Amino acid sequence: MEHTAFIGVGSNLGPREVQLRQALQWIEEEIGTLIRASNIYQTSPWGGIDQPDYLNQVWQIRTGLGPFHLMTALLELEKRANRERLQRWGARTLDLDLLFYDDYRIRTAFLTLPHPQIQNRNFVLVPLAEIAPDWLHPVLGKTAAELAAKSPDEEIVRIWAGN
Repeated sequence: MEHTAFIGVGSNLGPREVQLRQALQWIEEEIGTLIRASNIYQTSPWGGIDQPDYLNQVWQIRTGLGPFHLMTALLELEKRANRERLQRWGARTLDLDLLFYDDYRIRTAFLTLPHPQIQNRNFVLVPLAEIAPDWLHPVLGKTAAELAAKSPDEEIVRIWAGN
C-alpha cells in the first residue's frame, strides 16, 4: 500500500545544495517517489545557536514503507551524509524530518507524528504551504496555508537565489 509523507529537509554545513539534491536522489532510489518539491529556501538557524544559514525544502513523497521504517531510513540517510548529532539544533550536513505520514498520529520515544513543531517553524511552514497549501494538519485541524499565515515564528524565510 502506498502512503503520502512530507519530509522537511535542511543543510547548513558543506555544499548545502549538493547535499539536498543527493538526499533527494537517495529518497527516489531507496524510499519512494517524489510527488512535489518546494523551492529551496534560505533561513536563519532556529533555536538560538550561532551557526551558518540553512537551505531548506519540503518534499511530498509516496512510499510503501511504514512510518517507523521510513523514519529509520531517513536517519540512515543522515548518517550517510555524515551528520553528527553533537548539539540539539546544532549545525548539520543533512537534516531529514518526517513531518506527516498520511494523517497518522503517533507518539513514541522514537517517532512523533505529526512532527510536534511544524506550526512553530517558518522554515517548514513556508515551503509546506507552497507545495500543499490545503494539506490539513490532522491534530490542529488547520491547513498548511492557515498555519503559515498565523505562525508565531518571526524568522524570515526567503527563496534561495540558487533556485
